[in-house]
Amino acid sequence: MSRFARREKEPEGFDYIKPTLEVLEQELRDRVNDPHEGKRKLESQWPIHQINWQRSRYVFDMYWRYHRISREIYDYCIRNKLVDGALMAKWRKPGYERLCSTYVINTKNYNFGTVSICRVPRQALGDDAGVECPTTGCRGCASGPGGQRNIFGNKYGQYLARIQIKREKRQQRREEEEEVVVGRPTGPSVWVDKDEEPLDDVEEEEEEEGPPRPNKMPRLHRPDDDASPDDDPPGPLPPPSE
Repeated sequence: MSRFARREKEPEGFDYIKPTLEVLEQELRDRVNDPHEGKRKLESQWPIHQINWQRSRYVFDMYWRYHRISREIYDYCIRNKLVDGALMAKWRKPGYERLCSTYVINTKNYNFGTVSICRVPRQALGDDAGVECPTTGCRGCASGPGGQRNIFGNKYGQYLARIQIKREKRQQRREEEEEVVVGRPTGPSVWVDKDEEPLDDVEEEEEEEGPPRPNKMPRLHRPDDDASPDDDPPGPLPPPSE
């Protein structure tokens, strides 16, 4: 049974990210059921780590970077284990912005109290050094210059929030130009594939990371709002006439 069928009531606005999360949930089930012949034991677990990273990054970016979802939705996803809350918490700390998994930084999982090779900065490795975490398949998630943006080198390393936002902006631009679109408008897949036209012509939203700015509620009108602040306060009522 899908985790979507046994969770609490969805908050308002969850429908915006629900389709992508459902696609990733189905993708995870398909990869778990894939035959493992010819694969190393740890390699067969790579898709689990990678899809966990991708759906967590999707929700993380939709909240912190693009401000498309509310804090209520963000917390809802964590409570219902739709995303990896521990991993997302690490991304907020300096040096862990691109971390692939909390497993790779747990020194208890490695000999001599070290961490995975994917946590070694690229500039500290040789030019020809190949990096591939045996547990997650990560090709390097250390912060700093020289690192790979797609840390897995496959579709699971794509930033789905960025893709979705760019597709929305492209579609909006086409609608404003009253352009007749032939073919798929936004693509049936949440990932970018070779058949889709590049998204490079769509301007990237450059927003500083931070919590969504709360919408300002309209101020309620009160009868005394029409009075000028410089007006004299009303004097005492005249005595009743005899």
